[in-house]
Amino acid sequence: MQTFKSKADTLRGLAGRLASAKVLPQVCFTAKDAGQCIPLLEEGGLLGRRLIVRSSAKNEDTAESSNAGKFLSIPDVCGEEEVRRAVRRVVEAMGPDPENQVFIQPFLAQVELCGVAFTADPNTGGHYYILNYDASTGSTSSVTDGTGEHLETFYHFKKSPYPAPEPLDRVIALCQELEGVFGTPLLDIEFAISQGELYLLQARPLVLRCPLKDGGQQARELGQIQKKLRSAMQPHPDLCGGTTIYGVMPDWNPAEMIGIRPRALALSLYKEIITNGVWAYQRDNYGYRNLRSFPLMVDFQGLPYIDARVSFNSFLPKTLPEPLAEKLAEYYLARLRENPQFHDKVEFEIAFTCYTFDLRERVKVLGQAGFTEEERACLIDALRGLTNHIICEDGLWRRDAEKIRVLQQKHREIMESRLETADKVYWLLEYCKRYGTLPFAGLARAGFIAVELLRSMVATGVLTEEERAQYMGGLSTVGKNIARDFHDIPPADFLGRYGHLRPGTYDICSPRYDQGQERYFDFTQGGASHQEEGAFKLSLEQLERLQHMLEEHRLSADVLSLFRFIQQAIEGREYGKFVFTHTLSDALELLAQLGEPYGLNREEMSYVTIQRVTEAYSSTADLGQVLRASIQDGKALEQVAGGITLPPLLWDERQIYSFFLLDGSPNFITQNSCRAETVPLPSDSPLEGKIVLIRGADPGYDWIFSHKIAGFITAYGGANSHMAIRAAEFGLPAVIGVGEKQFARYAAAKRLEINGRNRTVMVL
Repeated sequence: MQTFKSKADTLRGLAGRLASAKVLPQVCFTAKDAGQCIPLLEEGGLLGRRLIVRSSAKNEDTAESSNAGKFLSIPDVCGEEEVRRAVRRVVEAMGPDPENQVFIQPFLAQVELCGVAFTADPNTGGHYYILNYDASTGSTSSVTDGTGEHLETFYHFKKSPYPAPEPLDRVIALCQELEGVFGTPLLDIEFAISQGELYLLQARPLVLRCPLKDGGQQARELGQIQKKLRSAMQPHPDLCGGTTIYGVMPDWNPAEMIGIRPRALALSLYKEIITNGVWAYQRDNYGYRNLRSFPLMVDFQGLPYIDARVSFNSFLPKTLPEPLAEKLAEYYLARLRENPQFHDKVEFEIAFTCYTFDLRERVKVLGQAGFTEEERACLIDALRGLTNHIICEDGLWRRDAEKIRVLQQKHREIMESRLETADKVYWLLEYCKRYGTLPFAGLARAGFIAVELLRSMVATGVLTEEERAQYMGGLSTVGKNIARDFHDIPPADFLGRYGHLRPGTYDICSPRYDQGQERYFDFTQGGASHQEEGAFKLSLEQLERLQHMLEEHRLSADVLSLFRFIQQAIEGREYGKFVFTHTLSDALELLAQLGEPYGLNREEMSYVTIQRVTEAYSSTADLGQVLRASIQDGKALEQVAGGITLPPLLWDERQIYSFFLLDGSPNFITQNSCRAETVPLPSDSPLEGKIVLIRGADPGYDWIFSHKIAGFITAYGGANSHMAIRAAEFGLPAVIGVGEKQFARYAAAKRLEINGRNRTVMVL
């Protein structure tokens, strides 16, 4: 059995032993013998060839740390003088130890594919082969040095019943052979394919951040997901579309709001107050198809996914004829499968959900998919009627805005009552659904339509992009108020007003602003006072043209009432979110109190499901036993979810076991630019002047705007998400929803440049 030695010695020990790959010949010497490099190369038959000079330091590739990429390798070296220079540079980079090694190999000039493979997931301990590779630049180091811009990431479960695609199957065969050679399932290897040959460039131990999961148990868990997916792919008599797609981002964005591996409490709360029923009641009320009996979100062994078929059905106007509804649902699903990069922007790129000034132009794409002119006209009329019903002066959104105010009163009454703690939790959540998330969902729908109407004014030339940004910057929203009040009012008053907010709105372990103020704010420095934008005004020509368009498009509004709707809908959406999250935040605090008499801290209470708690309201069960049993179940679920990785979109059983991470199609907000150092959150580093990276940013992250940040990037989120609105308000360069693959690359970079106008992010 092979043992790990130095990088050079390990490779030399593998040369000629592998059936699945080749190992390049090498000439190796210690730093103290570097002066003999030319005679040694001549003796080894490598002198005169294109070469790569590589480090093999004593503290590389140990069982504790690989130090991968820390030391220097110099490719494509030719001639004696270049070799000597390269050897000196590599020796200097490794440090003064004379026993450090340098080794020289032939340089692979024609590389079709190169990269790094892990034989387990280093972050989760999952039993996956993970290949991160470059098939475009021809460089053997673009993955390890972080310079590759078009890298692919491929996951393959070790016990997959499906083979990996070519030529990645050859790399996985190499991984399997090396696992046998070294007698360990934990390897980190570098490879390249050149002129059809697979080469092993490096093999070292893989350092895990968590225990390796049980592969047999994971196979059973993935089998359960496969069984569920197979069942869900069948037609349903009350749904249009013969099959479905599951995604982490379409509609209500669970990846952004609760994360891709939420604990039981956050997952169950999100289901309870939004995705189990509330979401569908709102759509039905606003004129869309009735989906009240269908949950929007499912969880695959604890990983939350949106059912896209249910979502697409809920965006069909209820006045559509059934054949057209069926045809549209099938089209939406097919378009998402063909364009998975649109998974976080289905309402912008796939589904038609409201009337806009450019709708007639946008629906022309349906003609290419076989929709007749009559069918397109029918859809346009249905969306016009639905939109008129929403934007009119007495639209439902006005009543929803009133309900939000009712929640504030109900919230105070419950908190001031003498009810038991569990009873308070029950009623806060009941009122949160009835007077909070239900009307908020309506206001969010109105807000989406408002933003789309503004966007279509730009598309039709009524407004410029700069004028649209100026209008958004002039709105009075919660985010704007936080930035202003942080600067203008005393800290105690500020925390009294905004203290209930927390990063991780559904996470009981996430400190509120008033519990961790030193983490979020530096009141000694003063705030980032908001610079007021110039007042937005329509010219007489714009006003007349817009009034003519409203009449031409038969929308039930004049210019003034339309802009009144747009303003109040966008501001109302943000205010509604602010109010219902206050109720939710206090419910989380009561849940923390609920566990205290039983010796249960916040960490333990994060594993409780809310349904087990609210059941206590109508039963005489021993609450301590109920909580402990629920915690046990929640921890077991986390153990399962912790090792599983699934793709962002899922519609084929094979994807459960073997998949590529999606290339994101990120949302650039504003046309502004910045160049700055990065700070991935959470972090104690100062944020001022930095580009902040946030995996998923919900309303609780508004605190970052008090720090004069240069810009920000999120892994998850859509073009109309909370943080997108915030970026537009403050005129900040921001990139929303770059995806896991690019987010990891940006988070590893020290400096970035965001160019909103060119829609680019550059690693500097």
